[in-house]
Amino acid sequence: MIAMSDTSSQSRLRVRYRKDGRLAYLGHLEVLNTVNRSVRRSGVPFAVGNGFARRIRLQFSQALPVGASSEAEYYDLMLTERIDAKIALQMLTRATPPALAPDAAVYVERSLPALEAWLTRASWCVSFSSEGVECESLDLRLRALRDAGQLSYLRGTKPKTIDLSRSLVGWSIERDRGRCVLRLDTRSSNEGSLRPQVLLDAAFAEGALGPAATPSLRVSRVGQWHEGEDGLLVNAM
Repeated sequence: MIAMSDTSSQSRLRVRYRKDGRLAYLGHLEVLNTVNRSVRRSGVPFAVGNGFARRIRLQFSQALPVGASSEAEYYDLMLTERIDAKIALQMLTRATPPALAPDAAVYVERSLPALEAWLTRASWCVSFSSEGVECESLDLRLRALRDAGQLSYLRGTKPKTIDLSRSLVGWSIERDRGRCVLRLDTRSSNEGSLRPQVLLDAAFAEGALGPAATPSLRVSRVGQWHEGEDGLLVNAM
């Protein structure tokens, strides 16, 4: 249901959703388009912008790498009517594909920064086959990379650089049923965010961990938070 009103009367509904199954291979633009269509089908009283395209007032958290799943993705949806958050969640869930379906919704302050800039901390679970790989050496390699500070890599054909001393917060490594399981904590900033694939590519580049090529990874973002000036993490909802 498209509705127009004074923006000062609109409410900001924050929705948490998962991304898994085959839909983990959707690109970010495809996710945006799918959620947009789902919001339109749901019947919630969404607000639209004043531009020529009449787009839904919708903001997303930082894009996931293609192929990565997630337990905690977010979008903020502006509503022209403050309906009960539980009812809005039910309406959105019925209209959304199960592999992208929301599982929580709350109203948040309209004055908060955009999600993409506000959620500055993330936790990841990355696993890969331990066959032929020195998992025990991975910790030393990650320490060396972080101590080196700057990590340069190619994003497509464009050279990129990221400060690992700031963006790589911490990690733990364990073996589980023939796989190496790496749990990463990362921090994003205006300079960009650290992708697990980029970090593991650098770790395996010299062949010190086994094969020179990075093994096939299973990547999942398991949480996102805002990091306050005092270093404390603030839940998104």
